[in-house]
Amino acid sequence: MEKNRDLIKHVEEHQQNKQLSSAELADLFNNYLGDSMFCCVFEHYLQVVEDEEVRNYIEFALSLSRRHVKEIKNIFLAEKIPVPVGFGEQDVRKGSPRLFSDLFMIFYITQMASAALLTYGSAFGNSTRHDIMSYFRNCLNDSAETFERGCHLLLSKGMDISPPNIPYAKKVDFVEKKSFISIFTGRDRPLTAIEIKQLHLNINMNLLGKALMLGFSQIASSDKLRNYFSDGAKLSSYLIKSFSDHLINQDLPAPKLLDAHISDSTSSPFSDKLLLYHTSLAGNLAIQNFGSALSQMLRHDLSAEFIKLITLVGKYSNDGLNMMIEHGWLEEPFSAADRDVLSKTSSSN
Repeated sequence: MEKNRDLIKHVEEHQQNKQLSSAELADLFNNYLGDSMFCCVFEHYLQVVEDEEVRNYIEFALSLSRRHVKEIKNIFLAEKIPVPVGFGEQDVRKGSPRLFSDLFMIFYITQMASAALLTYGSAFGNSTRHDIMSYFRNCLNDSAETFERGCHLLLSKGMDISPPNIPYAKKVDFVEKKSFISIFTGRDRPLTAIEIKQLHLNINMNLLGKALMLGFSQIASSDKLRNYFSDGAKLSSYLIKSFSDHLINQDLPAPKLLDAHISDSTSSPFSDKLLLYHTSLAGNLAIQNFGSALSQMLRHDLSAEFIKLITLVGKYSNDGLNMMIEHGWLEEPFSAADRDVLSKTSSSN
């Protein structure tokens, strides 16, 4: 133990003047924007939540997001890097009625925590500076606890988000025919456990996405935005049906829609900027999940389907980014030096 502490101290001294890498800058920037947005969402939830257990869970999630924002801000200030604008009081409309039910709030936080485990795992795996590795390790622990608490709370409220059960194998088998992965005949074989897992995961994320888009389509301030969010809800419906059909065709249950958990409110608790950024984040998470699923699918027809869906979601997300740019809402991420611009600036001086 003493040797380990000495090693950590040595690393800290060695890295005290080490600059943040491009990967660390990128992940901290995205983390700051995301958690500052979650602070706004959770603050609204606290204003309208009714169940005391759910309130405690939201307060826990909010405390973590606030801590993350504060710690990243301190890192940027210490490095003399401009702190992103992100989201704040100007993006929350106090006194607005609820948009979603208490149960949806638990599901939302739980799904965001599940996605954060992948995001923080990637951030930690691409960090090399000791303090940044320590920060992202703590974020991983935070997300794991949030997800675990959320799963237990959902169960206690009568909602089970577990993937379907399948029979245990009775012996070890090896694949004997190439038709197991064929785009033509492979589709007739039973789904593997990993394929079921990925289909179920993507259904749950799109159930969340559809509910968010339906809610956003009720509260956005312009017809253009309302139509954009309505199109997002239709896209999520298409994805849910595509994934659910694979499960249902093999007599496996698919998760239920969350549409009933959206209120009839047309008063927005959030700024249009937050709504668009949240939609962009949801699109990024969907593509991340599709990519992970694609790498694990053994049936070629499923692989082809996910490739097509990545294109659809990518186009939808790009349309949203263009709207953010039009309104001047898209913060430019940290980038490499533009040598062409620098050379031209130098020659004109």
